[in-house]
Amino acid sequence: MLKKISTQHLRQGMFVHEFCGSWIDHPFWKKSFLINSADILKTIVSSNITELIIDTSKGLDVYSETEAVPEPRPAPQPEPQPAAQPVPPTPQAKVPVVAMSMDQELDRASQVVANSKKAVMSMFQEARMGNAVNLESMQPLVEEISESVNRNAGALIGLARLKTKDDYTYMHSVAVCALMIALAKQLKLSDDEVKEAGMAGLLHDIGKMMIPSEVLNKPGKLTDDEFELVKRHPLEGYQMLLRTKTMSPVVLDVCLHHHEKVDGSGYPYHYDDSKISLMAKMGAVCDVYDAITSNRPYKQGWCPAESIKKMAEWSKKHFDDKVFQAFVRSIGIYPAGSLVMLESGRLGVVVEQNDASLLSPMVRVFFSSKSMSYIPPLLLDLSKGDSRDKIISREMASKWGFKNIDAYWLGEAGAKFGA
Repeated sequence: MLKKISTQHLRQGMFVHEFCGSWIDHPFWKKSFLINSADILKTIVSSNITELIIDTSKGLDVYSETEAVPEPRPAPQPEPQPAAQPVPPTPQAKVPVVAMSMDQELDRASQVVANSKKAVMSMFQEARMGNAVNLESMQPLVEEISESVNRNAGALIGLARLKTKDDYTYMHSVAVCALMIALAKQLKLSDDEVKEAGMAGLLHDIGKMMIPSEVLNKPGKLTDDEFELVKRHPLEGYQMLLRTKTMSPVVLDVCLHHHEKVDGSGYPYHYDDSKISLMAKMGAVCDVYDAITSNRPYKQGWCPAESIKKMAEWSKKHFDDKVFQAFVRSIGIYPAGSLVMLESGRLGVVVEQNDASLLSPMVRVFFSSKSMSYIPPLLLDLSKGDSRDKIISREMASKWGFKNIDAYWLGEAGAKFGA
């Protein structure tokens, strides 16, 4: 007998005849199967499916009114033992993460970036060969990135932005992972959700491994046919991630929907605001920010502050406004690496944010617009009362003919990172 039930009434031993919903709302290839493990039950309940049809002739029915819901069996009583002195448990307190300055975190962040690039390259190559993603091997990497973000988000996010055209695809995944973690923390999501957000960022573009490299890395404008091919990467990635049986529904969702837009003009399904999940909306913002601030085969990256300005203009059509505003709070109105003009006429690069005010970051000035000459670099904390200076505008490096302003962002550490 077929019966439609809520997933709340689902239990192990039932036979699923059919899901009531789209195939993209759950990670199962088969539409009919026996729920023979707690893991399968948990996966269905945590998916976007709210109702399904069961076949009671092939499996268990829902509990009837007269059927007692099984209570947990009491644990067997131990044999009496001689009294012993109680041993106090050893506390397993989580080691608190200590916030660090940009200079303090740069070395550690650079090592995290190097490790991450190597791991993501290996994972993507495995995916290109048709092998399932080893989720367990990626968990420590997400933890490592998360710890660096906790110490100083600007260090790792800034270094990941300095990717080259050749390693863009790999480093983009690392950068989006870090941005998703920072955004999830800003939105005050739970620790488990922060980890899922990071993993979703790391794997969101894995479908690009199924796109021919000559299309993916084409230096010129794509043809219509080539663009349609690139637009298949969310679906390709979703299909690839389904091969990993323990893959989180959140990771699958972000992979499939990170190019959807709130006005319904995105792809692959033209979902509007009401159909896009919070995590997918987060993925869309983080993906676009890193893409437009990075050097690509076909264009130079934009200044971080200019990118935030452009994204604000697109926000109503492309992004969820609350998510975008939280994203700005997480990286700053003037993110690290932004070129700005101060009221004094000095030009400088934003080094890092101040918790006190998004409008008053740390800036390293290096050029005078009045004398049109370079000046000795000087680090200013605009949040200090004695600073007597403030940002009046964002600036484009190309307008002033500056070739490498990242060297001023990195300061004395610039030579170490090739800036």
